[in-house]
Amino acid sequence: MAIMPTRITELAYDAADIGLLARFWSDLLGWPITQESDDEVDIEPPDEYALPEGIAFGPVPEPKTGKNRLHLDLASSSPEHQNEIVTKALDLGARRADIGQGDVPWAVLTDPEGNEFCVLEPRPYYGETGALAAIVQDCPDPVALAPFWSAASGWPIFLWRPHLAVLRPPGGRGPWLALVRTAEPKRVKQRIHIDVSPFTGEDHAAEVSRLIDLGAAHADVGQGDVPWAVMTDPQGNEFCVLTPR
Repeated sequence: MAIMPTRITELAYDAADIGLLARFWSDLLGWPITQESDDEVDIEPPDEYALPEGIAFGPVPEPKTGKNRLHLDLASSSPEHQNEIVTKALDLGARRADIGQGDVPWAVLTDPEGNEFCVLEPRPYYGETGALAAIVQDCPDPVALAPFWSAASGWPIFLWRPHLAVLRPPGGRGPWLALVRTAEPKRVKQRIHIDVSPFTGEDHAAEVSRLIDLGAAHADVGQGDVPWAVMTDPQGNEFCVLTPR
């Protein structure tokens, strides 16, 4: 059987209160809660989307420390719409944040557990993404990392710049993946990470091996005996390879 590439399946959030954080993002994005237990709460987009399983929230005892290396950008269609999203976020428990962004046209906020996110000014090229415009990953060398994530996600590279590489889902619907250069070293386990998975019927172990050949490595973050593989990409960012689906 030919080995098919993995695809981005969901985002995973660490949280102290998974129900609280899930409800915040469910209300803000308009994605319903589809599964709720003591160990995980899931929210999923209501229509066909490039992130089919949405966002999974899992409990962790560790508090957030420092700025996250992965954050979400939300799309807006007009200045009024941008203001509406910011106001809604604040009403739901978000706070404005200063991460040194200076005078920029987008709003930088944190969710109720301190995870940074941005509400962007209107950008026509995000017109088809839906509420979530982009998944933004900090890394030391975006251009070098982009081929790995293109192979892991199945998304083609849309844009190259020395400080930025952008991948788009082939169908055009759903968030883009933006790799952004940072000089800040990675210090702690990521509180938000990407999950990929092989397609139904494909070989999980073979896909893990394929990603290792492309520069990924196994990682131990205390996960114990689990059916998925916890890994780091070639520049040290954690991600998981879920079972085929």
